Amino acid sequence: MRDDPRDPRLPTSPGFWRSPLRGPWFTSVLGLVLLAGITVLFVTGLLSYAAYNPNLSPVNDKTPDKGILGFYLFAWPTNPHWLYRLNQGVHVTLGITLIPVLLAKLWSVVPRLFTLPPARSLAHALERLSLLLLVGGALFEFVTGVLNVQLDYVFPGSFYPLHFYGAWVFIAAFVAHALLKTPTALRNLRRLREEKNDLVSPRPAEPTVSRRGALWFVAGGSLLLFATTVGQNLGGPLRRTALLAPHGGGEPSSGPNGFQINKTAAYAGIDTAETAEDTWRLVVTGRTGTVRLSRAQLAELPLYSSALPIACVEGWSTPDQWWRGVRLRDLAALVGYEDDPPDVFVESLQRHGAFRKAALRANQVADPRSLLALYVNGEELSPDHGHPARIIVPAAPGVLNTKWVARMTFGDL
Repeated sequence: MRDDPRDPRLPTSPGFWRSPLRGPWFTSVLGLVLLAGITVLFVTGLLSYAAYNPNLSPVNDKTPDKGILGFYLFAWPTNPHWLYRLNQGVHVTLGITLIPVLLAKLWSVVPRLFTLPPARSLAHALERLSLLLLVGGALFEFVTGVLNVQLDYVFPGSFYPLHFYGAWVFIAAFVAHALLKTPTALRNLRRLREEKNDLVSPRPAEPTVSRRGALWFVAGGSLLLFATTVGQNLGGPLRRTALLAPHGGGEPSSGPNGFQINKTAAYAGIDTAETAEDTWRLVVTGRTGTVRLSRAQLAELPLYSSALPIACVEGWSTPDQWWRGVRLRDLAALVGYEDDPPDVFVESLQRHGAFRKAALRANQVADPRSLLALYVNGEELSPDHGHPARIIVPAAPGVLNTKWVARMTFGDL
């Protein structure tokens, strides 16, 4: 004998879900918060993708076969110099802050996932399919994003293509769902008296908290996550409040080089014999040939200073540090580009890991604040910060500020 789907002991029965909190008003409030928040997440995600100048060189883009999905509208600017720091800080901090809202929203509509029959019509089937993609896509994007922030790469494959393609699947379902549900959500919020729908239990349990109280609970969870995350982007004393962030807490050491790093010289496989004064040479290639420069020769060239932060895709950043070194456009001039510095392809001594090579656009090379840095905060670069020389460019993602530079090739890429 088959089970009756209306049996209140089964999740397919409306009577199984007894929480008095569920209802159109509660779900609508959460949905509108997510509508605004996820829209900001998507826009900042697209901007983060554009910041890599993905069509400049294949090494800048880790999303193969992206096709029309890999569009972007402009070359990434260098002004203001904190642009990427702000964009990625908003993207990561907001994403983590929205986790309690997302979980509460999924909880509020979970009875619909068990509704029978699965499809009453073609239109209903399409709606259920979009809901499946929406829920699956949201969980996938938030989980992979949090794992990336925590530097915990337990998922198969590279974070970049997984998060990139997952975002497009999710946003397609999100837009379809928003077009269908936003008018209803707004009507639910305007009504003084809530109407019944399939989210309201036919036999609700006794309430232990009001719906507004539940919303305050969700808001408190979001505020707690915000407070324990945002400090990794703001830096300074507030970094100590970023308890849930891998780059929270105090600075890793004291002194001019005592600010946050992502990968150490040991992780990158840097051999101190290669970076010694008598062995390391920077190879610069361009229109008029190749120039090889020791660190001492670089230090004899005109040196300039720039106050710039390092900002990474994981949402952490440093305050502005004082960098001193040779301008990239002056290095371009050494190999035949006196007035029109072109793109540059930068190669590192790094042995393994992503972004051992990176490309910078001509506008980044031409900016007078873009340096091949030899010093930071008045002292030589430490090995972990890229000794003997590293790139520092305003508004660029941290991975494009290549450390342990070995070769620079100027020209159209």
